[in-house]
Amino acid sequence: MKTEHILIIRFSAMGDVAMTVPVVWALAQQYPHVRITVLSRPFARTFYENLAPNVSFMAADIKGEYRGVKGLNALFRRLIAKRFTAIADLHDILRSKYLRLRFNLAHYHVAHINKHRSMKRNLTRQQNKVMRQLPTSFENYAEVFAKLGYPIQLEGFKSIFSPKGADLSTLPKAIGEKRRFQQWIGVAPFAAHPGKIYPIERMEQVIAQVIERHPSCRIFLFGGGKSEMEVFNRWVATYPQCTCASSVLGGLQQELVLMSHLNVMLSMDSANLHLASLVGTPVVSVWGATHPYAGFMGWGQSTDNAVQIDLPCRPCSVYGSKPCVRGDFACMNKIEPADIMKRLEKFLEI
Repeated sequence: MKTEHILIIRFSAMGDVAMTVPVVWALAQQYPHVRITVLSRPFARTFYENLAPNVSFMAADIKGEYRGVKGLNALFRRLIAKRFTAIADLHDILRSKYLRLRFNLAHYHVAHINKHRSMKRNLTRQQNKVMRQLPTSFENYAEVFAKLGYPIQLEGFKSIFSPKGADLSTLPKAIGEKRRFQQWIGVAPFAAHPGKIYPIERMEQVIAQVIERHPSCRIFLFGGGKSEMEVFNRWVATYPQCTCASSVLGGLQQELVLMSHLNVMLSMDSANLHLASLVGTPVVSVWGATHPYAGFMGWGQSTDNAVQIDLPCRPCSVYGSKPCVRGDFACMNKIEPADIMKRLEKFLEI
């Protein structure tokens, strides 16, 4: 009898892939006899290499080695050699649809994600919005496995690291040891789209207020683009408590280790919200054009820590990529630094 072996496909941005982790962990725990292989972009190896004994990872460079139809055909030939018994497409984009087609033609058991696009349109339209919570990404992923005959309970996941925690001594000396009297705060002020970025000058006010109230704190800045580094370098020069984590650390694995020791992460609706969630760190998240109702709140995070204001036009976008219909990004500009500080403070008491 063939060993049960599930292929999970998810090519995507970092935050979306990170959201698969608690679901795959639950699947691995509840079906320990089933082999699980996750197919994703190379960066995701960090999430999965030590997740569970029955979980393995396959990297696929879909913009290089496996680019285009010829590349996908080569990838398919590589995949069928693994003798999978079920295929879970957690992405449902052109590339994964093509692979899904090939597997269907070869008579594999295949299921794919329902992204509830009509519900998202109802949530983001400007007239007659339907303001209600959509199924979360975690629930959507779990539904795919139920279709394949592996229903799971979404519970139990705490961190990709062991209960003993990640080892700070593996990080560069610039990070150092966390002292008992210190609060460590992560700040990830950027996102892929303007509708998801809190005004930088106001974010600096938040940082200044944190330092004023907690002068012994350390603030670690996360982000890596050229314009982002210019902002970070200015903040580091202005505030001795600030360290640019992205320039000090050696990649995603080390960033996750550091995040696991933070008292709190302050993030936009972006990848860092989900990275901090994977290591059990509470997140104060700031939402503008997007909304938690779309289903992208981080694993284990509370909407009580989501900073947002009610506007008739919110949310205008699922991903924050649409132009502001008002032209003033009021959804972000009307959030006061004090509103963010109020959420942060409950995690900064020692």
